[in-house]
Amino acid sequence: MTKTKPHSDRITLLVSLDQGYVKPLTVLLTSITLNHPEDDFELVLLHRSMPEDCLQEIERFAYRCGMDFCPIAVEDSLFVNAPVSQRYPREMYYRLLAPVLLPERIQKVLYLDPDILVINSLRPLWEMPMQGKIFAAAAHTGKTELSNNVNRLRLKTEHAYFNSGVLLIDLQQARKEISPEPIFRFVEKHPQSLVLPDQDVLNALYGERILPLDDALWNYDARNYSTYLLRSGGVQDIDWVMSHTAILHFCGKAKPWKPGYFYRFGILYKHYMQLARLKTASDRRQDR
Repeated sequence: MTKTKPHSDRITLLVSLDQGYVKPLTVLLTSITLNHPEDDFELVLLHRSMPEDCLQEIERFAYRCGMDFCPIAVEDSLFVNAPVSQRYPREMYYRLLAPVLLPERIQKVLYLDPDILVINSLRPLWEMPMQGKIFAAAAHTGKTELSNNVNRLRLKTEHAYFNSGVLLIDLQQARKEISPEPIFRFVEKHPQSLVLPDQDVLNALYGERILPLDDALWNYDARNYSTYLLRSGGVQDIDWVMSHTAILHFCGKAKPWKPGYFYRFGILYKHYMQLARLKTASDRRQDR
């Protein structure tokens, strides 16, 4: 159920999730499709043991969105020497090990957390020159500047603390510099000090190899509208966000698909939820 014709300018998306995030993934894919009428996408899924019915659900939805779908089941054997526990599950390593896990044919990938809406084009980010870096990522500034400073001290770094929920990855360069062993060793040596393990590892080991992105455009923390508005001198209001921001990231424990979400962009997320539900219902009628 996938397309086969190659596209040199196709945007390759990477996600890693379990079955609990399949529905948010359909919302993410809906938002991408509606805001990219002229673009082609491939969706790559890294997973450990996704049930077959969930894989089929994702494949059907991706197909209806016009996306190729490439699921990759990650072998546990890769993690024989890795610190693995409830706190440090195998899945936390997946995005960092994308250069090892993804096929050689994929030379660049855009990793997105599933708790994201894409409301403007990703094309400028996809085509952004990487300037020799491995990753491009944004740090959440403003309201979280105190935590940025704490993280610098905690991880002994000089750069900003980058969020790992949106990562543009140059896989060609990454395959030259990233391998599992240094990552596993770092986690093993810091068993108690890693707060957000994969994000901490990204910053501690590869922070100097990250191209900084503007978070207001490419990883907007949906909790912090007032901070962005104040920081910009009133410029980045709702109209500005809807016209300029590409990626709205619903960070934190509160999620807009759960009861009681009160942040400003929750209603926008619910709108895309409804569109995803309508698309799923339409697809089911067509499949009868």
